[in-house]
Amino acid sequence: MSRAEQPSRRTVLAAAVAAAVTGSAGTALADSTTIAGGAGAAAPARTIDNRAWTTYTDWRSGSAKGARAVAGARPGLVIASPVGTLDYPDPHTGRTSRWEYATWTSPVHRLAVPATEVIPSWNAHTPDGTWLQIELKGTYSDGTDTPWYVMGRWAAGDGDIRRTSVDDQGDGRSSVWTDTFAVDDPASGLRLKSYRLRLTLYRRPGTRLTPTVWRTGAMGSDVPDRFTVPASTPGLAQELAVPRYSQEIHVGQYPEYDNGGEAWCSPTSSQMIIEYWGGRLTEEQLSWVDPDYADPQVCHAARYTYDYKYAGCGNWPFNAAYAATFKGLQGVVTRLGSLTDLETLIAAGIPAITSQSFRKEELTGAGYGTAGHLMTVIGFTAEGDVIANDPASPSNDAVRRVYKRREFENIWLRTKRYNASGKVVSGTGGVCYLYFPARPTPRQRAALAAVGVR
Repeated sequence: MSRAEQPSRRTVLAAAVAAAVTGSAGTALADSTTIAGGAGAAAPARTIDNRAWTTYTDWRSGSAKGARAVAGARPGLVIASPVGTLDYPDPHTGRTSRWEYATWTSPVHRLAVPATEVIPSWNAHTPDGTWLQIELKGTYSDGTDTPWYVMGRWAAGDGDIRRTSVDDQGDGRSSVWTDTFAVDDPASGLRLKSYRLRLTLYRRPGTRLTPTVWRTGAMGSDVPDRFTVPASTPGLAQELAVPRYSQEIHVGQYPEYDNGGEAWCSPTSSQMIIEYWGGRLTEEQLSWVDPDYADPQVCHAARYTYDYKYAGCGNWPFNAAYAATFKGLQGVVTRLGSLTDLETLIAAGIPAITSQSFRKEELTGAGYGTAGHLMTVIGFTAEGDVIANDPASPSNDAVRRVYKRREFENIWLRTKRYNASGKVVSGTGGVCYLYFPARPTPRQRAALAAVGVR
């Protein structure tokens, strides 16, 4: 499971959600049914907005300086002709290096639901000698603007720069907490009503190398805090054959990456779903791992999701971006509104990684409590209970768990809870990673659209 969240993480956030994300154009979903087996209840109002730029038309709609859109089976954004150079002092290596760069700025996206939080995602290829930065600038509900906030400096590898979030960003009204933009005082009524994203693509001077960005976007949400959530009605009995990996067998391995396996729930969960979709690492890629270690791909996932500022492997967008480094995959961070949404995805063959926190007695059979933990939902029993691959298990064979539906749904979706000391702290409000094919089948596409991901 994850270590206790740091003050720079989400301890001040109380994000919440009552339903799934809106469509890619930011308009509310009107469909009143789901495609999960047996489920047909009226859908609640959508209170999350998810906008992504993925198509050639999308990339052409932005403002480019030195970058250009490329067409093809997977349209993207690349460096065409750099517009300047930057000397970047990497705070995690102590080295200063010079880079050429080009930029792309999205059109203004008006949030269908004015938000207290925004979390970006991106999918990209960054060959050695390249990296990228993603920024967000928004307009508040009172018409004033935020500064440009850095939401991540990222490369697939760690030889050129160290991928990192950037702390200590704020304007007295909003702040960036690792990977999340948050309004400082939601009770004030202040909200973010629109935003733009800016990508800066970097490469070593004098080369023709370039990052390629296939997807960028963000999820905005605003829902009142709550300790409990409405119960959903079971509508599906199905289980997906997802590989099972335990983080616990890696305890003590590579402590430089968040103190070893004890805190590797996020990359371990990511690796399970990556391999479910057929993603595999080569012997050469794994050659750095001690050959005596089992499941070296889990060690690899920890290293290549590690956020050097957060000092952990639990940066949500970094995990989604890691998944998308595998051929034919894409990944997003979103929120869902109920287990019915997860049933919709499972019915189409799409597992999900959920984020939750709970006391030991709140989740029967877990045997532990946690301030933050990721696990992989792979199906539902005939009674509607949740089948999860829980990486906080003593062995790979013990990873498959069945958790009571009502308990799981509440600890995952709530936004306020009492910790072991009786203090009121925040919950994640349905945060979820979704990894799925770059070219989904019609059934997969329909399921993703039903939960607002396009």
